[in-house]
Amino acid sequence: MTTTTLAVLVPLLPFLGAAAGLLLGRTAPGFVRPLAVLPTLASLVLAALVAVRQGGGAAVDSATELTPTGSVPIELALHVDGFAALVAVLVGLVASCVQIYSTGYLRNDPRYPSYAALVSLFTSAMFLVVYSGDLIVLLVGWEVMGICSYFLVGHYWETPEARGASLKAFLVTKLGDVPFLIGLFALATDAGSFRVTRILGTVASGGLDHPTLIALLLLAGVAGKSAQFPLHTWLPDAMAGPTPVSALIHAATMVAAGVYFIARLLPVFEASQAAMVVLAVMAAVTMTGSALAALAQDDIKRVLAYSTIGQLGYMTGALAVGDRGAAVFHLLSHGAFKALLFLAAGVIIHAAGTNSLAAMSRMRNLRDRIPDAYWTMTMALLALAAIPPFSGFFSKEAVLGVAEHVVTGHTERAPAAAGWLVLVAGLLTAVLTAAYAMRLWLLAFRGRGTEAPDHGRQPLTMTVVLWVLAVPSLALGGFAFRLLPDWFDGRDLGPTLTTSVLGTGLVLVGGIVTYAAWRHTTALAARVPLGAVAAHPEGDAAQVEAEAITSHEPAYGDIAYAPDPADPGRLLLGPLHRHAAAGFHLDAVYTVLFVRPVQAGASLVRFLDREVVETYVRGAGALPRWLGAAVRRAQTGNVQTYVSALLAGTVVLAVAAVLVATGA
Repeated sequence: MTTTTLAVLVPLLPFLGAAAGLLLGRTAPGFVRPLAVLPTLASLVLAALVAVRQGGGAAVDSATELTPTGSVPIELALHVDGFAALVAVLVGLVASCVQIYSTGYLRNDPRYPSYAALVSLFTSAMFLVVYSGDLIVLLVGWEVMGICSYFLVGHYWETPEARGASLKAFLVTKLGDVPFLIGLFALATDAGSFRVTRILGTVASGGLDHPTLIALLLLAGVAGKSAQFPLHTWLPDAMAGPTPVSALIHAATMVAAGVYFIARLLPVFEASQAAMVVLAVMAAVTMTGSALAALAQDDIKRVLAYSTIGQLGYMTGALAVGDRGAAVFHLLSHGAFKALLFLAAGVIIHAAGTNSLAAMSRMRNLRDRIPDAYWTMTMALLALAAIPPFSGFFSKEAVLGVAEHVVTGHTERAPAAAGWLVLVAGLLTAVLTAAYAMRLWLLAFRGRGTEAPDHGRQPLTMTVVLWVLAVPSLALGGFAFRLLPDWFDGRDLGPTLTTSVLGTGLVLVGGIVTYAAWRHTTALAARVPLGAVAAHPEGDAAQVEAEAITSHEPAYGDIAYAPDPADPGRLLLGPLHRHAAAGFHLDAVYTVLFVRPVQAGASLVRFLDREVVETYVRGAGALPRWLGAAVRRAQTGNVQTYVSALLAGTVVLAVAAVLVATGA
């Protein structure tokens, strides 16, 4: 079987599994879980085979024109290079882990068949984005992921939070997709093709007529899909969906699509110095702002959501300094440890039994009750904080290293301003990342909140997945930075001495300061009495999460959960805490700038429709109605009345005739 055939089967199998799962979900429910897990596992195996055959060598290209479309053809094309091969393996690994994990997490959910089918379709769409060699085919996968995210985030559609989050995710990403589509057509017009290889050839020969305009239009779509400033606000709210969905969206699909798109078409962006500076500014603001917001969140999933936004900022920062190898390296390592963080958070949600999703201030004594989640999440947080030898250290240092090369003049692939922005913001974000990672670990596993009832051990399918993902979180970076250059552009991805020492030192400072702040606040809060705990009914993790979303009260039953007053985030952020917790009020700004004007315009249109247009319509119908009423009054059915009217009319006509004759 050829490499091309294997690559075609990779996105096709999950798609067929999704279709079969929807058809058999009600008639044969016993087949739902195998149809969810087995096709995705098979795609993972095939993606690994494709990667082995590609081997970091020449790209595998294949294309066929389905039908003539005019001057710019649209082709069903594959383009599998080293980037695509490895990213596809990551997608298959995370999607398989999510599907296996979901069989235990959502084991009692009546909508599991549709959920599993949507996850499979989501996975198929991301595979299509990764392997596609034609931008229109890529756009199909891009948009399918958008509609799947709408349904998956709104899985608990009975709750207003889930409905609002799904609608917000759809609308905000579509806001970026409109200029993105225009940019794709402008790019194809300049290049004369939607094929990736021909576009890159056109860029290499200097054939793009409007590189800055095209790059900025494409960046709008990337900002929406990859949750970059200023279109990142949908991602924290998307935590209203099931936790495995969060792991899938954040780790390997959707938000990674924008970064991957820029990496694949990086020469297009490098053709415009202005676009590279804009990309650097976007990355710097995203990194620092999201890290500050993460330090102020109480819900563990929102902390991880803002963390994802910041780590994606590192990736776009690497792209802004012209190194797609470092960006995709961090994408791969981040995909492993962020999936682990979210799936471990699902275990915590069940164990904590909180009714505010997973409010860290309400957690207590979880370390001994969920040892698997404790140890695996600890490893994932160390990777997130970039502590050596965990994978996040090597990939993050690769980003900082290439930024340093731009600043010091070792490479001229990007403006020096872009290098300074990425380097300074990256170092500052490293401190903040260590701070919120330490805060999460302390509040989740050493918190002083109310102890929740024990719901028993987690299903084996959930705990096994945690340890599977712990392996790449620990071991991926140590050897990957030596092997990946052969798969990418051949550039060195190893950590540099300056940024490694400076970055690691700042990370240690952030962690130590946060720990000291926690000890200080713990001592001050030692006299605060803790509330009692109410018994929560037995249930699986998804039930706990669904009930958490529906409730706004601080209690189960009549007994309140006591929040932990020892939150170091408040001490570290000071007066900035309130603003950071609200995401720096960006949603309020959007409400003033966009939502209210649209609502006012809609009210004006409704007024004009009801009071003006309908007035004319009612007036046009009133005259015939009045004439009809008058005629109807004449039709009495009385013969004498008709004869009298006839005689009266005859007399009138006779008199008129006499008057006319006399006058003549």
